[in-house]
Amino acid sequence: MPSIYDAIKADHDDHRTLLNTIAETEGDSAERREAWETFYNDVKSHAAAEEETFYSKLMSETWGQDHARHSVHEHQQLDDLMEELRETDMSSSAWLTTFKKLKHDYEHHMDEEEEDLFSRAKEVIGEEDNDKFGEAFLTRKDKEAKLIEEKREDSLED
Repeated sequence: MPSIYDAIKADHDDHRTLLNTIAETEGDSAERREAWETFYNDVKSHAAAEEETFYSKLMSETWGQDHARHSVHEHQQLDDLMEELRETDMSSSAWLTTFKKLKHDYEHHMDEEEEDLFSRAKEVIGEEDNDKFGEAFLTRKDKEAKLIEEKREDSLED
């Protein structure tokens, strides 16, 4: 079982690859659409699992509250951009402009987590619990993957 850090980093690596694939495609092509759908679904389940298993633990420490809240806020901003992209014609210049912002912001978010948050989190999640949190993250991510459309519909009703 991977540690929580390895599990999150593996997802980030996949997300970076997908972002680059999408950036290298043009228009409403099958390749772009497939990479986008994979990215959209994986990021949605990743973010929810991260908030419930990783950030929630960081919130138990005073210093972790601001960091976790900041990251959750960034998740919401990224989610808003992804929903905007989902509703925009993939072959339009508006889609590409919004995608470039999403790519930039998400790469910054991932770097921030890996470079700053991970080292701080290791003060809260002891090495003996790394695998337990990794397993909880992956289990929650699988559950969240099945809830994406339901959550999206609920969100659109609000």
